[in-house]
Amino acid sequence: MTKVISRIDDVLNDCAARALTGDKLRAVALRTALALGVAAMALGAPLATPVAAQNATGQSGAGQAVQVTAFMQAVAEAASDDSEIAAFYRATNYQPIWTSNSARDASRRRALLAAVQAAPDQGLPAFDTTLLSANMRAITSEREQGQVEVALSKLFLTYARDLQTGILTPSQVVSDIKRVVPLRDGTQTLINFTKSSPAAFLRGLAPSSPEYTRLMREKLTMEKVIGQGGWGPQVPNGKLEPGASGAGVVALRNRLMAMGDLGRTNTATYDAQIQKAVQIFQMRHGLAADGVVGAGTLAAINIEPAQRLASIVVAMERERWMNIPRTGRYIWVNITDFTAKIYDDDKLTFETRSVVGANDRDRRTPEFSDMMEHMVINPSWNVPRSITTKEYLPLMQKNPNAAGQLDIVDNNGRVVPRSAINFNAYTASNFPYRMRQPPSDGNALGLVKFMFPNKYNIYLHDTPSKSLFARESRAFSHGCVRLNDPFDFAYALLAKQSSDPVGEFQSHLRTGQESVIALQTEVPVHLVYRTAISMPKGGMEYRTDVYGRDAAIWAALQNAGVQLRAVGG
Repeated sequence: MTKVISRIDDVLNDCAARALTGDKLRAVALRTALALGVAAMALGAPLATPVAAQNATGQSGAGQAVQVTAFMQAVAEAASDDSEIAAFYRATNYQPIWTSNSARDASRRRALLAAVQAAPDQGLPAFDTTLLSANMRAITSEREQGQVEVALSKLFLTYARDLQTGILTPSQVVSDIKRVVPLRDGTQTLINFTKSSPAAFLRGLAPSSPEYTRLMREKLTMEKVIGQGGWGPQVPNGKLEPGASGAGVVALRNRLMAMGDLGRTNTATYDAQIQKAVQIFQMRHGLAADGVVGAGTLAAINIEPAQRLASIVVAMERERWMNIPRTGRYIWVNITDFTAKIYDDDKLTFETRSVVGANDRDRRTPEFSDMMEHMVINPSWNVPRSITTKEYLPLMQKNPNAAGQLDIVDNNGRVVPRSAINFNAYTASNFPYRMRQPPSDGNALGLVKFMFPNKYNIYLHDTPSKSLFARESRAFSHGCVRLNDPFDFAYALLAKQSSDPVGEFQSHLRTGQESVIALQTEVPVHLVYRTAISMPKGGMEYRTDVYGRDAAIWAALQNAGVQLRAVGG
């Protein structure tokens, strides 16, 4: 039997090798072209096409050749530009999974059609399933049936990949998104589908995280808000504070009620009720909750629901990029929120303020996930070469004693006296020394750093510059993440492995010497960027697009065919 199947593969691979595959279709055109052939099969309608032989291997007697049908050849040709689909049909002896007149295939067609028609519900591009209905009903040959068979498998995998792991390739949109998307194997996805209930399998493709589920719900809520006319007129420019009255206060009142931050009221005065509602709004948007509508709060209040909906759709795409299990303990650093959090089984157990990279090309904090392995107490700071050559070398060329808190170190790790160096003899490209700051209270890394070794040289750490944590926007670092409460963060991590986490940490700290404490269980660290964040009990929080990344992602999603919708009216 193996030899017989091998002969079939040889023949079909030869056909595929000679087939004209054409240029690879663009993403939007592919969705349209693949989906066109589905309409005629709606609700499991019989196909106007011959049914391919159910036994692709024919007779298996010794030395007996197997006939290659027109259906099989068409499948091989149509799948020649997709190695995963081609491997699937080879593995299944070129049996149809969509286009026979069996009840099984009708169920698959019906489930696929329903799923792709509902794709915009998931924030995906629409699939056009209407234009080729007449042509589908006119299919009269096994060859045409084979072409449609593969088109449906391509449609299925396109939809599955979009929903499971996203429409976009993150790094192609924003180079600082270093995230590795957990792509699924297409061949195995098709195999799993054929062994499952079609509708249930397709429903299960979406991320199962609570965040994705809540974002889906809030997306529909925002679509209804837009369909009903939005949040009403914007609030006029000008500062508003308790005691004020007039048209501006009325507009503020109405908008806060429409957003759900204020209960029904007829007041035209900026009273305590409105002040509390403004504070709730400010907390939801990461603003200083002073109850006063200044320029920043006013700008956030006047953002229209369509822009908020776009942020939700972007967050859903980002959640698809992270369609991996998030169980047990993990660290969640939201760059836009300027926070670092520890979760245990999706329950928030620790939170601290953070400072992230400044909005400069070489200083923005990248996005990626890794595993925290250890913490370093009383760390030395090995100054990155980019900082040494771009920031400190020019200073030392003017004044050799500049940045005197830093040692100059040669390739053997020996400290070199500054008097022995002619700094003006070097450039950024040939400066032969490194710079290092010994452990101290004034060390740039503070008194502890948390390591998840990565090629981007990013980690979490303490800092002697505590004043920055009082700022509303905290993008100031060279890319690493500074923590406002690093000792408490360390205690929380050590509590899983020590009966006295505070004592253990402090005993290392008191030595003044650099030392390492390994985490007995490594902890996943996710550096993420979310401007739309769902709240567990309903509603949304929003943050400023500090690096402009979500704007770039939204533009790319629109280019891929994603559109905003309004529901009702």
